[in-house]
Amino acid sequence: MNSATPRNIAHIVSKHMRSLGNPAIAEHSKRFFKAGRGEYGEGDKFLGIRVPVIRKFVQQYHGISLDECVILLGSEYHEERLCALLMLVKMFNEGAENKKEQIFNIYLQNTRHINNWDLVDSSASQIVGAYLDGRDKKILYDLATSENLWERRMSIMATFYFIRNGQFCDTINIATILMGDKEALIHKAVGWMLREVGKRDIEMEKGYIKKHLKNMPRTMLRYAIEKFPEAERKAYLSCNV
Repeated sequence: MNSATPRNIAHIVSKHMRSLGNPAIAEHSKRFFKAGRGEYGEGDKFLGIRVPVIRKFVQQYHGISLDECVILLGSEYHEERLCALLMLVKMFNEGAENKKEQIFNIYLQNTRHINNWDLVDSSASQIVGAYLDGRDKKILYDLATSENLWERRMSIMATFYFIRNGQFCDTINIATILMGDKEALIHKAVGWMLREVGKRDIEMEKGYIKKHLKNMPRTMLRYAIEKFPEAERKAYLSCNV
């Protein structure tokens, strides 16, 4: 661990990351994460640091406190927010129950900073889903009806934790809530989670798709049936099943 005290680690992490920034990578990231005017990531800023490098920061600065993680999570730079989330995931996995609860609450109090698909996908199931396993899941249904795109994505992505444990009910219920969502990023996430359900219970996935086939957005359907045999995919896409 860095020799600095926990009170100073957020500042040191930030300074260290900014020293490694690459303008060319940053420009590519800006396009990749749709940070231009009118796009879903509008206004986001990037340093230009690859994810493997960010993961090394998580290990190097493992003594960071929760308060310092919150500071880092509030950064204007995407990579610093991702670093903070990966740190929180690590602390959650290693923490006692009271620590897990703290991290869960911090996560929900800071959703405004978890504002792109990679930030959601690298943390929602690992923190929100993991904490809610065996608990009341009402918060997921609240998130599913949020006006915030990223909170809605959190609601379905959090269920990945349940899917991995053979629990599909909440995924199915939230998929239905999000069926009429206007955002392609939601359609992709729901289709992905339905595909994951199908890896464990193909008949459940197929039954759900057939039930909702006429109302399911095409992007959602394509993601859900991505691994089906070609002839079967064509049948579903033509509604001939």
